Amino acid sequence: MDRNQQGIQALQAGKYEEAIRLFSEEIEENPKDAVAYINFGNVLAHVGEEERAQRFFLKAIELDKGAATAFYGLGNLFFNGEQFNEAKTNFEKAISLGLNTGDVFFMLGLSLMHLEQPKLALPYLQRSVELNKEDIEARFQFGLCLAQLEMLEEAVKQFQLIIEKDNQHADALYNLGVAYAGHYEDPKVALSYFNRALQAQDDHMLAGYGKKMMEKVLNEH
Repeated sequence: MDRNQQGIQALQAGKYEEAIRLFSEEIEENPKDAVAYINFGNVLAHVGEEERAQRFFLKAIELDKGAATAFYGLGNLFFNGEQFNEAKTNFEKAISLGLNTGDVFFMLGLSLMHLEQPKLALPYLQRSVELNKEDIEARFQFGLCLAQLEMLEEAVKQFQLIIEKDNQHADALYNLGVAYAGHYEDPKVALSYFNRALQAQDDHMLAGYGKKMMEKVLNEH
């Protein structure tokens, strides 16, 4: 196993100092190896040294203009700094260079959601879910995007799939309550979802508010 692979294993195991040592040695021995700079950048990003991480990603790009994962790393740094336009640009670049993972499509979709462009976000969030069907967070964001675009039947399908996998997902349960309260005009079913959301998370304020509203509606009938 080469040093880059050993370093990645150390990083995944949370052994950051060991990962830094291995990537440093790799860079010393192969200063033109863009991959080692990307890996080093990833470790620095993990430990919160974002400015230094950015320098390593930029160095990787200087060595290899086609280093898609360096652009992905930069995108994450910008996203974490709430610079969503810059994040979007870097994620798009990573995809254009051939990065084809659920994560990069998810992060691009999420950046567009933060930029209040749900219509543009939708295909990327959909692709993210297609590439990683088990990723509940990606599916949830896809569902929210569908709901924002008033594609409510599709959104409900996604939230239902989530609670099949995780019946304690309070936000998915809450959003099902919202759909049944508004779109389907079924306060009884809506109330049951708000109650389930509160069982999963007893301080879910929006679900608490939804529950009160539905009880009021049902008492009036």
